[in-house]
Amino acid sequence: MTAHSGLLSFLAMLGMGLALLIGAPMLFDLFALLQVTVFVAMAVLALSQGFIWGYGGIMSFGQSAFFGLGGYTYAVMAMNIPETGWAVAGAIALPALFAAALGYFMFYGRISDAYVGVITLTVTIILFSVINSTAGDAYTIGNAPLGGFNGMPAVPPLTIPGHPDMPLEPEQLWYVSMGCLLLVYVLLRGILASRFGRVVVAIRENETRAQLLGYDTRLYKLLVFAIGGGIAGAAGCLFTNWGGFISPTVFSLATSAQVLIYVLVGGLGTLLGPILGAFAIQYLITALGAQQALNANLVLGVILAVFVLLVPQGVVPVLRDALMRLVRRARPSDPVPAPLGAEAKP
Repeated sequence: MTAHSGLLSFLAMLGMGLALLIGAPMLFDLFALLQVTVFVAMAVLALSQGFIWGYGGIMSFGQSAFFGLGGYTYAVMAMNIPETGWAVAGAIALPALFAAALGYFMFYGRISDAYVGVITLTVTIILFSVINSTAGDAYTIGNAPLGGFNGMPAVPPLTIPGHPDMPLEPEQLWYVSMGCLLLVYVLLRGILASRFGRVVVAIRENETRAQLLGYDTRLYKLLVFAIGGGIAGAAGCLFTNWGGFISPTVFSLATSAQVLIYVLVGGLGTLLGPILGAFAIQYLITALGAQQALNANLVLGVILAVFVLLVPQGVVPVLRDALMRLVRRARPSDPVPAPLGAEAKP
């Protein structure tokens, strides 16, 4: 893909995102708008996984750990500080710092890629067990009881900056959520277009060669992992605001697997793929939840198996390659020049 076509695709995606941002409240009723809002929150989470896995080459099974940390951080801070802007900042900063600390021990400890997946999965399980065991009055941070397996209900919603007594309406939460998705998309496109992003992709392709060229691959992978953790924390903040509730299930293995399915279905090595995958899978989960004939987890397992075996690239790369083939076939071939000195036939 040339730089010109890449810019056109970026502008097209940004235009469609802005159209959805403005048009969704006009097209959907309140219930449907709330459903689309949670789709957007999960799409932000999918982008975090797609960035560190598809571009950084880091196979993390623990994005739900940063997702849950972001949600719980927002809930605790919002219950203690009236100005929710501080809670949003904490929901992004704490998971990013936790990812940086975890990444330091993994990457500077020369942990192999296979063990990185095991460690991130283990951390998620530990967080699930710890938060699940916080029932009772003893487990309270300021005015915020953690609630154990019952979770934290009645989490204060986002408020208008400077007006802590004015919570956002559902339509306003939609604008914030979709705006966050667009901002993360633009941020990641900018990172990948920079020298830093090009080095990250080079490390994914051949880490040994990047080391021989003088790059500290451990530092680059650490920064990618921390950025992904912060983005996942932002997704957790949006998710908590959407439901006004958070529980230890955000750390569950089901959530971790679900995020991987988003990326596999949409396509690795793209930013559009995780977004579309999150929307499609979340819509399917919502539809399956409205009936009793099929089990949602069983259907997701079948989808995962089908894509791993038959469409490992994901939907977006397959469609992109097919479109490029059609364009090449439709483009007229250049005429072959006559040999030098040859005369034209009458």
